[in-house]
Amino acid sequence: MSQMRFNAIEEAQKREPIKIPTTTTRISELYGENVFNQDSMREYLTEQAYKSVQEATYEGKRIDRKVADQVASAMKDWALAKGATHYTHWFQPLTGATAEKHDAFFQPIEGGRAIDQFEGSLLVQQEPDASSFPNGGIRNTFEARGYTAWDPSSPAFVMGTTLCIPTIFISYTGEALDYKMPLLKALSAVDEAATDVCQYFDKNVTKVNATLGWEQEYFLVDKSLYHARPDLSTTGRVLVGHYPAKGQQLDDHYFGSIPDRAMAFMRDYEQESLKLGIPVTTRHNEVAPNQFECAPVFEETNLANDHNLLLMDVLEKVARKHNFRVLFHEKPFAGLNGSGKHNNWSLATNTGVNLLSPGKNPKSNLQFLTFFVNTIKAICDNADILRASIASASNDHRLGANEAPPAIISVFIGSQLTEMLDKLEKNIKSGKMTPEDKTELKLNIGKIPQILLDNTDRNRTSPFAFTGNKFEFRAVGSAANCSSSMIALNTIVAKQLRLFKTAVDKRISGGTKKDEAILKELQKLIIESKKIRFEGNGYGDEWVKEAEKRGLSNLKNTPRALAAMVDKNTIQLFEELNVLSSVELHARHEIELENYIMKLQIEARILGDICFNYIIPAAIKYQTQLVENVEGIMDIMSEKEAKGITSAQRDLITEISKRFTSIKKNVEDMIEERRKANLIEDMEKRAIAYCDKVKPYFDEIKYDADKLEMLVADEYWPLPKLREMLFAN
Repeated sequence: MSQMRFNAIEEAQKREPIKIPTTTTRISELYGENVFNQDSMREYLTEQAYKSVQEATYEGKRIDRKVADQVASAMKDWALAKGATHYTHWFQPLTGATAEKHDAFFQPIEGGRAIDQFEGSLLVQQEPDASSFPNGGIRNTFEARGYTAWDPSSPAFVMGTTLCIPTIFISYTGEALDYKMPLLKALSAVDEAATDVCQYFDKNVTKVNATLGWEQEYFLVDKSLYHARPDLSTTGRVLVGHYPAKGQQLDDHYFGSIPDRAMAFMRDYEQESLKLGIPVTTRHNEVAPNQFECAPVFEETNLANDHNLLLMDVLEKVARKHNFRVLFHEKPFAGLNGSGKHNNWSLATNTGVNLLSPGKNPKSNLQFLTFFVNTIKAICDNADILRASIASASNDHRLGANEAPPAIISVFIGSQLTEMLDKLEKNIKSGKMTPEDKTELKLNIGKIPQILLDNTDRNRTSPFAFTGNKFEFRAVGSAANCSSSMIALNTIVAKQLRLFKTAVDKRISGGTKKDEAILKELQKLIIESKKIRFEGNGYGDEWVKEAEKRGLSNLKNTPRALAAMVDKNTIQLFEELNVLSSVELHARHEIELENYIMKLQIEARILGDICFNYIIPAAIKYQTQLVENVEGIMDIMSEKEAKGITSAQRDLITEISKRFTSIKKNVEDMIEERRKANLIEDMEKRAIAYCDKVKPYFDEIKYDADKLEMLVADEYWPLPKLREMLFAN
């Protein structure tokens, strides 16, 4: 065993859980401790300023400069009382991570003195140097100006010694350079469209919020083992490594007893999360060894997304304190379950009604069916947009594997709701409805709550499944920003609700009664969206064939999936709802393609490095020992006897040569294909070249490297093995 590997394993095995100080404080008392929430605002703000912030948060009204100064001063005083020394505009550039530039409250004044200062202008807007953030061609590199603007709907918080203020990030010319701004626009669009439709059922509804409950999956790896694997520490996944004898096949890790070290880590990050107002309530072991999940209570989508990104930051920081590294990569270990970030989505009114939860009478259930069917129709008509929203180099490894939904977008609703929609489709006559028809429909619709009592099972193979009172978008990757999928989903649902409202109003103006007009339009949508509904096994080859017959797309890789972002229909849709412009969509398309290329380029480089500097030298070193062994036997025995005795060694020598020769050739060929791809100017064509010409070598190289791992004596193998990374800690 190489010394580096030996030291890493030994260090990991000696780890003891870091003891978390016991406290008599209830965890509920920690909640929101470091958040400038309503209680803090009431304490530090004037009544006028408090009212102004609430109106900005819930009604979208502007905050004038005088009030902004009051809020800034109060926020500063609150933060200083929490030990803060700096402030930052916390934003979400198109890098996939959050960004922050810290500035001190400190301000020198005359007489060699200083004061703590924070004005409204600094709260509302800042101008960070944005030259190095992805912009997709919106700005020239020398035009470094970008602006961050305060989002009052997401409360400020103190992280360490810094006051963090959630903001949007835009260019000098006003284009969105982040995820938050288009998300807010998409949420506004679905609010307006859903509120209009709600007026058919309840005139008291004046606002509809999209809600989100995410489930964050992740792996934990001991830091010493992590740093002993250049591929893992560089790319977030293991590029070579033989599948261990024991992996997840016994299902003994799933929901099992949480290991002590992991539990100590969880208790620590949960306390930090609760202080930041992140309502985490669930923790458990996932399927693969050292894989875990946490989940919060549902929140309004913008806030939920901010909390998810903040939690990912907390997880990484706390993991380091516990000598772990947390892996968010969707597929860090081949052959083991990957990690997703299931997005549970619904719509809730200001009157306290979940629009995707059946009620207690036919009227409320007709409302439920309206939003339920329109969501399915939106997915059916815009499946490629939804697929593009979850496309990434890392998620490509997970989608379609044995534990994740396929790249084919479909909707699962359960057998009982399928039966209900089939009845609605058949029972609504083409002509005017008779009293008997209406009575029958009301009776059937009225049974929905009873039906759903036993309709809570989830189809784990479906990328978009209805689970009783919400839709679960299961194809979102664990490393993703939820905004990407939520922008797409809320935009397409908003568009569909607009179309539905227009169609129903037209029927009503033609003399059809309201309920009948709604039902007839729902029947039309049920028929038109039937092809997207699938109740079977999404993992099977049969579904691939069936989906093709239905005309559903099967976009297996990111470059081809991303093309939907700049399709003319997509551009028209996003511009019509004022969510993203054509310029912004093309910029994001280019950024995503470039990100895909860079990820594969980095993986290809580190794979070549590992092969030439770790694997092949180890194989040659062990092969040399075998050769010396054969030569030694030949020296003391006759040639005939020696050949018989050393046949196994000779075969092993030959096999080792065969494997590392194959690796060397494939790495060299991969480098050549990468060189050719880099000469392609068109970004989309270059991404496709990386996908089709460079990436296939990864599996071929891994195959030979994994064979060598089983041939070379353990003491010679330089890299920690999967069994060690998954079970040694």
